[in-house]
Amino acid sequence: MKIQNIFLALFLTFCFNSFGQNSKDVLFTIDDNQYFTDEFKRIYLKNLDLVKDDSQKDLNQYLDLFIGYKLKVSKAYKLGLQNNSKYQNELSSYRNQLSKTYLNDSKVTNQLVEEAYNRSLKEVKASHILISFDENIKGADTLAFYNKALDLKKRIEKGENFETVAVANSQDPSVADNKGNLGYFSAFRMVYPFECAAYKTKIGQISNPVRTRFGYHIIKVTDVRDNKGEVTVAHIMILNPTDATAEAKAKAKQTIDDIYKKIQQGENFEALAGQFSEDKSSAVKGGVLQRFGTGQLSSEEFERVAFSLSKNGEISQPFESGFGWHIVKLIENHPIKTLAESKVDLEAKIKRDERSIIITNTLASKLKAKYTFETNKAQYQNVEKIVTDEIYSQTWELPKNKDVIKGDVATINKTKKIGTPSFVNYIYSQQKNKLTTKPVKKLVAELYESWKGEELIAFYNDNLENEFPEFKNVMDEYRDGLLLFDLMEKEIWNKSKNDTIGLQKYYDSNKSKYSWKERYDVDILSSTDGKVIEGAQKMLLKGKSIEDIKAKFNKNDKVAIMVKSGLFEKNYDILDKMSTITQGANNTYKDANYSFVVNVKKMKSAETKSFEECKSRVINDYQQYLESTWVDDLKKEFSVKVNQNIFEKTKEQLK
Repeated sequence: MKIQNIFLALFLTFCFNSFGQNSKDVLFTIDDNQYFTDEFKRIYLKNLDLVKDDSQKDLNQYLDLFIGYKLKVSKAYKLGLQNNSKYQNELSSYRNQLSKTYLNDSKVTNQLVEEAYNRSLKEVKASHILISFDENIKGADTLAFYNKALDLKKRIEKGENFETVAVANSQDPSVADNKGNLGYFSAFRMVYPFECAAYKTKIGQISNPVRTRFGYHIIKVTDVRDNKGEVTVAHIMILNPTDATAEAKAKAKQTIDDIYKKIQQGENFEALAGQFSEDKSSAVKGGVLQRFGTGQLSSEEFERVAFSLSKNGEISQPFESGFGWHIVKLIENHPIKTLAESKVDLEAKIKRDERSIIITNTLASKLKAKYTFETNKAQYQNVEKIVTDEIYSQTWELPKNKDVIKGDVATINKTKKIGTPSFVNYIYSQQKNKLTTKPVKKLVAELYESWKGEELIAFYNDNLENEFPEFKNVMDEYRDGLLLFDLMEKEIWNKSKNDTIGLQKYYDSNKSKYSWKERYDVDILSSTDGKVIEGAQKMLLKGKSIEDIKAKFNKNDKVAIMVKSGLFEKNYDILDKMSTITQGANNTYKDANYSFVVNVKKMKSAETKSFEECKSRVINDYQQYLESTWVDDLKKEFSVKVNQNIFEKTKEQLK
């Protein structure tokens, strides 16, 4: 997620429900702008449960934070950031996203959600035969294709083999490889009309020809099974080497095999994941991943292995994915989510799917009843006259004499007039779809109804601020949030990264904050067998190499000892558990599962980090420093006046 999106999400959490500011009680002013108690109360109460630090619930402190936020927005407007084209485009994009929630029919959406959920409980296995044709062909012109598909169905029902007929007749490019077999799928995996037909066809039966944008299909359902749901697994991963040499690949394979042998020897999976897994985000949790379902991961092989495990605690053999080598342990199987749990995700999928057309058409029908739509018959008849049969060959041109289409063809709600060129241009744009409705007058009428629906939805969309006060306020809040982001970027973030003199000065004044702890260049040897560690320690004390030690103890297809090497601080992993650490191999430790010997090759005393070694942290700290002093500067730049009597009343009300 972009930092901008994260920032705005936090901003909207702060002020999402601040509806219109209609109170006459002015809490404070910034220059000539008034800010009211209603907004302050709502925001405070909205965030009260989110604040964990009781000090932040103090109303005096909260007012100071609130004023600081309003000062920053005032500064953004003063700098003219609202005129930036990038800002305006971002605001427009957000409005488009937010409006989608309103350009919806909740009843139809809920029906589609319930249908999709019920289908998602099952996976259908089906084969198909496709008779393809251009998706813009309509009506009687599709009859020949329909009859061809129907004829193929009859041949199969009379005994011909489905796969044989598919290979000889299907126009799906993949038929040569799969003989029409599409495997198992669930809701949203196929285009909607195909999905509907597949779920309505019984096992062993063949559907009537069903039309999609690809053509006509006949579908044979061969099996239906329960959806597998989700799983929680843990894994140990050794990444594929970036150099990809044969030697590097072999080393990675050997490492995962050694770990698997240790598991077979009874060693703890979670402990091994913590020590050796190169998926750092899961290693600290014993290798445990977030739960997932089929189709949610980018590795089909990982999913296949994960779902093949049936008993909690069952562990797979090592296998390779596109990322590296894995060993997977099943933690828990999860059943399919409930409808309530799935609703938000299903709604999002519906909006991206062909199902959305159903919702749009329903909305257009409702808006035709909600708003008046008056047609200028004279202008409409002019349009009928200028559209010719050339439109069927996609060669029809717009009239050169613009006076012919001068004027308004329609009026919505007696307020918005729509020019005739809008409808004419719509017709012109649609001819690329190879229109087939005849005669031309019937085609124009058909296009007019379609255009009318689009214009009504556009009018409704343009007036969402008037229709829904909450929509207007969210847009106002997002508008300020974007400005605040741009202001922070200009005044704080960019400055903290590019102000080299200021950064260096801040670092020099705060060096004590940036220090290395005592560090050790070590080899950490571990084993579940204490005697093996004793033997390894003796070899280290005699100056034997790590390779010699592994050769002695890791033999006969058994991994008895593992080694991790590097430069680590005193608080790293096992080092932090040792009371004293000395140069050489006299450092040992034992816990419930493992024995360790640490060979310290070099010791580095605690020291101040160089600027380059801690630059990212210095930048972050410098940002916070700049922001903490910035609000004080803004209070000097703008005139802030708090109505103390009103604030005291507000505090009493909030108590």
